[in-house]
Amino acid sequence: MNESITEEAKSILKEVGLTGYESRIYLSLLEIGVAMASRVSEHANVPYSKIYEVLNSLEKKGWIETESSRPRRYYPKSPIEALDAVKIRMESTMKSWERSVREELQPLYDKMEVREKPEVWILRGEFNIIAKLREMMENTKIDLMIAAPTSAISFLNALVPTFAKLADAGVNLLVMVPRNAGDNFLDEISMIAEVRTRDYMFGGGVISDGREALLLLGEGKPSLVIWSDHIGLVKFAKDYFQHLWNTAHKA
Repeated sequence: MNESITEEAKSILKEVGLTGYESRIYLSLLEIGVAMASRVSEHANVPYSKIYEVLNSLEKKGWIETESSRPRRYYPKSPIEALDAVKIRMESTMKSWERSVREELQPLYDKMEVREKPEVWILRGEFNIIAKLREMMENTKIDLMIAAPTSAISFLNALVPTFAKLADAGVNLLVMVPRNAGDNFLDEISMIAEVRTRDYMFGGGVISDGREALLLLGEGKPSLVIWSDHIGLVKFAKDYFQHLWNTAHKA
C-alpha cells in the first residue's frame, strides 16, 4: 500500500468504525481503483478466505461500491461522502442514546436523593486569579471566550503575549470588553482576536473549550471569582456569553 498515508489518517479510519482489514482494503482501493476481490486481497495483504466478508462489510458501511458485472469488481466511494454517511449514522445513534437516557435512566437517577459534588473553587487575590487563567489557557486547544469588565482589563493586558501564542496555535479567541476599554488595548487585542464591545458589562468570565469557566461577578472590581468544570455551569456560561456576543458591537 501507499506508504505516504500517515498514521493519523489510518487512525481516523479506525475511529470512524473500520476494522484493520477494512482500513487496509479501503486504502488499497484508493490506490488501485476498481479491482476484483483477488486483486484486492493481494494488494491489501488480506487473506482471501476473509476477503468477501470484509468487502461486504465495507459496502454495508458505505465506504465502497460494486460494479454490476461478473466477476464482481469493487471500487472506493469518496472519503468525504463516506464520512458524511458515518456522521449521519452517529447522529442518529446519539439521538437514540439520548432518548433512552432521558426517558429511562434519568428518571431513575432523579428518584435517588443524590446531590452532585461538582468541582468549584472560589479564588481570591490577583495572583491566584491570573495563575488560574494561565493554567486554563495552557490547556485550551479549540476556543477561548473572554468577557472582561473594566476592572479586568489589567488582567488581559498582562496576558496578551499568552493570547498571541494561542492565536498562533490556531485557537479561536473571542474577546468582549466595555467600550471604554481604551483604544490602545482594543487595537492590540484586535490583532490576535475577534473583539466586540458593549456599553456596560456586569461581571465577566473566561470559558475554555466549553470545558471549564472562570466567572467574575460583581460591579466594578469583581466581588466574587469562581472557577468550575461542572458541565451544566459551563454550558450556562457559554450560552450566556454567546447571547451577549450576538448583541455586542464589533470593535
